Amino acid sequence: MEEKVWFKSYPSRVPKEINPDAYPSLVAFLEEHFQKFADLPAYQFMDKVLTYKEVDKKSRDFAAFLQSLGLQKGDKVGLQMPNIMQYPVALFGILRAGCTAVNVNPQYTVREMEHQYKDADVKATIILANFASNLEKTLPHTNIKHVIVTEVGDMLGFLKGKIVNYVVKHKKKMVPPFNIPNAIPFGKALSLGAKNPYKRPEIASQDIAFLQYTGGTTGVSKGAMLTHRNIIANMMQIKAWMAPKLVERQEVIVTPLPLYHVFALTVNCFSMIAIGAKNILIANPRDMQGFLAELIKNRFTVMTGLNTLFIGMMNHPDFKKINWSGVKTIVAGGMAMQKPVAEKWKQLTGIAVAEGYGLSETSPVLTCNPIDGTEQIGTIGIPLPNVDLKLIDEDGREVPMGEAGEICAKGPNVMLGYWNRPDETAKVFTEDGWFKTGDIGVMQPDGFFKIVDRKKDMILVSGFNVYPNEVEDVVAGHPKVLEVAAIGVPDAKATERVKIYVVKKDESLTEQELRKYCEENLTGYKQPRDIEFRNELPKSNVGKILRKVLKDELKAQLETQSKTGTSS
Repeated sequence: MEEKVWFKSYPSRVPKEINPDAYPSLVAFLEEHFQKFADLPAYQFMDKVLTYKEVDKKSRDFAAFLQSLGLQKGDKVGLQMPNIMQYPVALFGILRAGCTAVNVNPQYTVREMEHQYKDADVKATIILANFASNLEKTLPHTNIKHVIVTEVGDMLGFLKGKIVNYVVKHKKKMVPPFNIPNAIPFGKALSLGAKNPYKRPEIASQDIAFLQYTGGTTGVSKGAMLTHRNIIANMMQIKAWMAPKLVERQEVIVTPLPLYHVFALTVNCFSMIAIGAKNILIANPRDMQGFLAELIKNRFTVMTGLNTLFIGMMNHPDFKKINWSGVKTIVAGGMAMQKPVAEKWKQLTGIAVAEGYGLSETSPVLTCNPIDGTEQIGTIGIPLPNVDLKLIDEDGREVPMGEAGEICAKGPNVMLGYWNRPDETAKVFTEDGWFKTGDIGVMQPDGFFKIVDRKKDMILVSGFNVYPNEVEDVVAGHPKVLEVAAIGVPDAKATERVKIYVVKKDESLTEQELRKYCEENLTGYKQPRDIEFRNELPKSNVGKILRKVLKDELKAQLETQSKTGTSS
């Protein structure tokens, strides 16, 4: 085995290699661990606990139900819900039925849902009732044949579940009216599945487990094809990375990040099953008081989060009530961890945040800071076992140590490619098989990496990628808009926010009117926070709008404001 630069910084108990073929499929992995940890608590939501044995039974029933619908191996099944108990049960049922899971952000607009459901050719979907009104509008334009609808309290027990569902629907008015004929309630699906035979499918390691949608650098939403082997590899890499502190059967992880996001999917879901941990699910971390109340009353040893979440937590008065004495590690991902935030966190809790880095296309984790006390704030850590990284210049040549270059990766966790998009796949892989991340980094002599820049046009809002092309396409659809360009603006809370520059087609267009249009067609984090009207936009000699000029103008403005002490 070639001795990599970063191996000298490896924690002593972390192996330099893992076996990505330890399990033939995620189904084999799940079945083994459901049995191994049968009597341990697996998931907790609103104080209701499911054991691994119960998750095994319910996910098997759901798999049998999906098979009874006539769904075949490889069929795509959507999952559109936040962190509620039904998510893992449905997810594992989808995989055990031999189907491919397609995670869909519950907050998506009709337009966004339609694109993803059509592109993935989804045949069935499981959705929380709170979002079903949008699905109703989407269905006529998709190939979805079967809809399973669930409510928040469906797995909380008869009495508590009824009360929770009543409050959510009638008191909080969080379920808009919808009419989806033949939609099947989640509870009924489980009951029907229990009465049907389950046939375990033959699944190969290279079969697709997930279509995980991501924008990539072009802004066209694409499904990263993540195989069973990809997820198994990354799960085992993460398990090995956590070995210095985490102990089998003893850990409790708090999951405030949505499981439909690839970071929580692999780190919080699969990696924690591998050690028999209990997972405390947080459906709405934006309810900071409710979230912190869960941390105050529950013992936990691990938590994942991102920069904006940590800021919100530390600024809440209840933060000081949390007992951090039993917490072994805090892992950050999804967006850059700001140094002052990481330093303040360590000061207040006594725990260092281990920042990692990855992409949907890499299942996702490529690098992470060690959790043995040798972390370096301001870096993304070092590559996980079996991950190889190199930095290249614009001509594809590897750059010398200490120089900036595009981060390229190889490893068993790197995707097959983009679903039905060989052209886009070709753009992100070199001829010799390296995946080009589009992120610019520097490697230190000790093997730790730093990100110095990101994809040219991608905007990062609270850990979510926003792609200018998509925002521009939506805004350009307004009948009173002539031209539009979208860029990212630095934001203290969210890393960046979206700004659009608009040339009017009709002078009667107002900012309020345009904001309302964006609210109807874009998820919250994609909506422009800043709108500037202009008479014209900078263009190249062939008429291409030059976002770079706008970004340079903005940078100059911010620098001037910083020097003069003024603000826009």
